[in-house]
Amino acid sequence: MDVLSSRILLRPADPGRSQAFYRDVLGLAVYREFGPKDTPGIVFFLGPGFLEVSGHGTVETGAPAAISPMIWLQVRDVRAEHDRLVAAGAPIGRGPREEPWGLIEMWVRDPDGVKIVIVEVPEGHPLRRDPRS
Repeated sequence: MDVLSSRILLRPADPGRSQAFYRDVLGLAVYREFGPKDTPGIVFFLGPGFLEVSGHGTVETGAPAAISPMIWLQVRDVRAEHDRLVAAGAPIGRGPREEPWGLIEMWVRDPDGVKIVIVEVPEGHPLRRDPRS
């Protein structure tokens, strides 16, 4: 398989509410909007990938809204993001802390309960090293 592009698709119960959360609270940049002007789908930049928030979960897919992916976002400074998100009113599931595997993680939930893991990879962590020596 030669993957040329990828994105995570969310079909929330209330697309407008979720779009506002990802745009205004998390602060993701908009890649593009599509569909009807009054109820557009929005695709956000997500690092080298994309996050599309469009449609309705229970109507279009037949799956309950509770069946959702987790989103993993790597940032430069998880504590600074924590402070920014608290000020923006984001529902923090768990504040930043160092995990046994060495990453610093915090958890946030979107309006439909999708877990968003916000991660900082500290200096010296194996994910920062190039194994191709």
